[in-house]
Amino acid sequence: MAAEQKSAEVTDWAGRLGWVAGLLLFIAFVYWLMRQGWKWRGSLQSDLPELPTAPEHAGEARLTLDGRYHGSTTAGQWLDRIVAHGLGTRSRVELTLTDAGIEVVRPGANDFFIPAEALREARLDKGIAGKVLAEGGLLIVTWAHGEKLLDSGFRSDRAAEHAAWVETLNNMIKTTEGTAR
Repeated sequence: MAAEQKSAEVTDWAGRLGWVAGLLLFIAFVYWLMRQGWKWRGSLQSDLPELPTAPEHAGEARLTLDGRYHGSTTAGQWLDRIVAHGLGTRSRVELTLTDAGIEVVRPGANDFFIPAEALREARLDKGIAGKVLAEGGLLIVTWAHGEKLLDSGFRSDRAAEHAAWVETLNNMIKTTEGTAR
């Protein structure tokens, strides 16, 4: 009787491997589609001019900030991410405010410069393109680039710095309002 009892096959390895291979192919296909969407968005924004670079002699630093860059969007549309020229890439950031503007240094991503005459507004907000924090958790800088207004979102490692940046930037903008933009 013991010889007649045989346990059933527990695992169908061929079937299981087929399902795993199919799942991996599906994940790769979804990843490829997301990458194509990112490239397509970048090509739609190809009319955006090259990012300005910092001048050699920007002046003395008024404020500095170490933190994270969370991306740029079309001004007023916090979900319309700008991906052209690497503006959609999240990264660490070092901001330096001088009389010439804001130097944005991003290790591992494209650095850029926001000229003082391009600045339009600075405010605290809670979200930008896929990143939502507590109220006032992001420093949002609105600036003109080409013919488009952009919102760029930054978060300092020390959130108490945000208020000083908003006040200083808005005062800087008010003093340059009389100049041609």
